[in-house]
Amino acid sequence: MTEPKTAAGGSPAAALAWARVCKECGQQHEGQDNHLYEYQDEVDDELVCHICLQPLLRPMDTPCGHTYCFFCLSNFLKEQDFCPVDRLRLQLHQCRPSSLLVRNLLDKLMVLCPHNEECPQQMQRCELMPHLHNRCPVFKKLREEAERRKKPSWKEVKGRNGEVEACAESKLPAAPTRTSTREHADPGLINPAYEESEEDTGALRSSLVAEANTVELFRDEPEDDLGLRIVGGKDTPLGNIVIQEIVRDSLAARDGRLAPGDHILEVNDSSLAAVPHSRAIAVLRQSCSVLRLTVLQEKGFKPRAEPHPTTAVGPVATPGPQGSPGNAASGPHHGAVVQVMLVKRDRGEPLGIKLIRKSEESGVFILDLLAGGLAAKDGKLRNNDKVLAINGQDLRHGTPETAAQIIQDPPSGFSSQEKTVSLKKEPRLSLGITIAGGRDCRCRLPLYITSVQPVGCLHRDGTIKTGDILLSINSVDLTQLSYAEAVSVLKAQAAQGQVVLRALQTTAEEADAEGGDGGSGDEAEAHESAHDDDLNWNPPWTSWLGLPSNMHWCRDIVLLKTNNDSWGFSIVGGYEESRGQQPFFIKTIVPGTPAHFDGRLKCGDEIVAVNGATTVGMNNSSLIPMLKLQKNKVTLTVVSWPGSLA
Repeated sequence: MTEPKTAAGGSPAAALAWARVCKECGQQHEGQDNHLYEYQDEVDDELVCHICLQPLLRPMDTPCGHTYCFFCLSNFLKEQDFCPVDRLRLQLHQCRPSSLLVRNLLDKLMVLCPHNEECPQQMQRCELMPHLHNRCPVFKKLREEAERRKKPSWKEVKGRNGEVEACAESKLPAAPTRTSTREHADPGLINPAYEESEEDTGALRSSLVAEANTVELFRDEPEDDLGLRIVGGKDTPLGNIVIQEIVRDSLAARDGRLAPGDHILEVNDSSLAAVPHSRAIAVLRQSCSVLRLTVLQEKGFKPRAEPHPTTAVGPVATPGPQGSPGNAASGPHHGAVVQVMLVKRDRGEPLGIKLIRKSEESGVFILDLLAGGLAAKDGKLRNNDKVLAINGQDLRHGTPETAAQIIQDPPSGFSSQEKTVSLKKEPRLSLGITIAGGRDCRCRLPLYITSVQPVGCLHRDGTIKTGDILLSINSVDLTQLSYAEAVSVLKAQAAQGQVVLRALQTTAEEADAEGGDGGSGDEAEAHESAHDDDLNWNPPWTSWLGLPSNMHWCRDIVLLKTNNDSWGFSIVGGYEESRGQQPFFIKTIVPGTPAHFDGRLKCGDEIVAVNGATTVGMNNSSLIPMLKLQKNKVTLTVVSWPGSLA
């Protein structure tokens, strides 16, 4: 049996221990290793993996009739190509999850709490994770101690109450906040993070806490990677630039102050609040020894004594008590921050708002509301209000011209185009491409081309380019192969005199329209420099957004809770008349919530189904109630693409 790995709370080692504690089994192990459990009874040999000799976890059946843990089998098949028991030839894609009966038997195995010295509870294996997150005092103490050490100071950001009224068809953003000194208003956010039930008393409601911080990163070499994976941008439904992941042992990881979910507002005084994804990559990759990042960091929920009297629907700073314009960007006591949602009947319908700039204060202000216009009929906006953001784009220091452009020019989507190249070649002549990806990699990526070498025949043809997704060669399907399988197939088919290669090129429909952004030159330069070292080239996050759904790798993530608290994530996207169907993306994961403790959801993940029901064709006002109805358990089917490396 596995010995429990418990760390005492309150010591410096406790925070380190918490970082390594698995949020599902409560033990310390690497992310790609099997969970560890302390079983109470002898387990039937039929339920034991023949590789690790422990009860099966995520059991997978082979065509030859044997069953192994998913991680054990996948790790074994990275080195070998046969079944460990009978040595028959085997590939992972030939295996299937075990039957529901087998999984249920495994779920019912009795285990001890890993902190049994202080929490001597035993339960079925499937009940351990909810026990840890909701009932175990040691797990709770470790978590609270780690949160205190990581985030010592909190500044309240009031007013995210848009979870009920929010609708995807807004023309002004849909996530109210009250901002601190340099805080981003985080608009465009549909946030079911706090779920209000009929039993709520109002006095127990929570407000979301966040703060803006400046982090300086010092590089030994001016061109070293920061170790950040980012998602978002004004050309995507997320709007903002968000850190999806911190690469292990990287500069950012060693510094320790940045975290997944942080919104990057500025880099060396260059605003990232309203830039396309490619521009953000160029700014973060700029060659310099010091990078100063201003980030908005969510801290979680903080109870407040009294509820807000109204539900806000759009971020503007209303005038203060003396009639002067409210300045929410200067602090929460200078004016209320409200959300306003204006829905056009068609794209050409005006909002009826006149915007101006002021000499004494930066930003965009409302001069007048035209009688009979959408804004006047709505009744929530007033003359002199300061506009903080529109459609996810920060305007605290913007201009009326920028605001008008945002209103009239919604961001476009992404698409893909198939192409085929047919070549006659000498059998000994190489194709001249290097590839990466494969369905055995961590994110189950399709195969993509990382370089086209000048010595190969594909370079001379010019049709196939770096970043293209490989579909087939000589009618042999490549879309479901592992990396090793794909290399073998490509070599075998390239030895023939005739080669027909099919590939997909993904494109951003807005890419050609970015010339007026002032940063297109930098983006082109960053795109070219990315290919200088082809072995280290990584596709940008946006390159995956244009893939057809049949090439997505979906996985189910089950979240559990035992009370009326939030699931802890916010979403953007959905159906809009002006832009059609946009995917639902996870924009924020709130600390101290089930989504945060589970650890599998990431910012930028696409939600394609909830409890098996597809989200395609839904708008926010349909999906939010569906999520709120799931009181104790919800199954999210998500597609997760790796963020762009910076």
